[in-house]
Amino acid sequence: MRIRAWYAGAIALAAGMVAATAAVGQDAASTAQEIEKYRQALQDGNPAELWEARGEGLWKKPAGPKNASLEKCDLGLGPGVVKGAYAQLPRYFADVDRVMDLETRLAHCRVTLHGLTPAQATARPFGSPDNRSDNDALVAWVTSESKGATMNVPSAHAKEKEAFALGEKIFYFRGGPYDFSCATCHAADNTRIRLQDLPNLTKQAGAQLAYTTWPAYRVSQGELRTFQWRLNDCFRQQRFPELGFASDASIALTAFLARNANGAEFKAPTIKR
Repeated sequence: MRIRAWYAGAIALAAGMVAATAAVGQDAASTAQEIEKYRQALQDGNPAELWEARGEGLWKKPAGPKNASLEKCDLGLGPGVVKGAYAQLPRYFADVDRVMDLETRLAHCRVTLHGLTPAQATARPFGSPDNRSDNDALVAWVTSESKGATMNVPSAHAKEKEAFALGEKIFYFRGGPYDFSCATCHAADNTRIRLQDLPNLTKQAGAQLAYTTWPAYRVSQGELRTFQWRLNDCFRQQRFPELGFASDASIALTAFLARNANGAEFKAPTIKR
């Protein structure tokens, strides 16, 4: 009788646990749906449009020692071609024999066309509400010109393959005081920190969802943030050394994530909490 009672109790406990698990799953699904509704509501009147307008003005305005505009900047599709260019970056550029992402290429064009020094072109890449960055504005406008385009990052050149492989190694590299890697937070399904989803970047669907929504206007910061800023902030949270702006490491990691997003519709600049 005791054994039967024990089994009955165990079965009841198991049934209760299954019911509780189902309830938690339903609550999680409901929460995710409400968060998505919140994000969709935010998209109306995205302040990123202010950065886009400023960026277009900076692109067309003569500046620097050479008093020239950026309208002859080649982003990979030919001098001055902006439409759809971001959806095919990072990529190999023969004129510098290097793979570049958007922000690195913009800095290069500001050197060659404006006549700035490399230090001037890469100074203060990330802005703040009281100290705006030209880089942020230029990125906002150029990326907006790829909205609706299909991600198609090339991989034919040997250096593009090399950048992808290096980016993959960086993604899985563990280190720092917490022994973290990018994969620590971004290699599992259905995870979240507070209201922030942690997409699984090891799967194409997760990479597509994440990459195509940057740059983004951050409501909590009152500032537009670029993808290089996003990577830099991830390194900060891992307690890694600061990721150098326009560094080979930043380009490689971007190349890895961007190519994994191939086939998806580009949607940025978006708006996030």
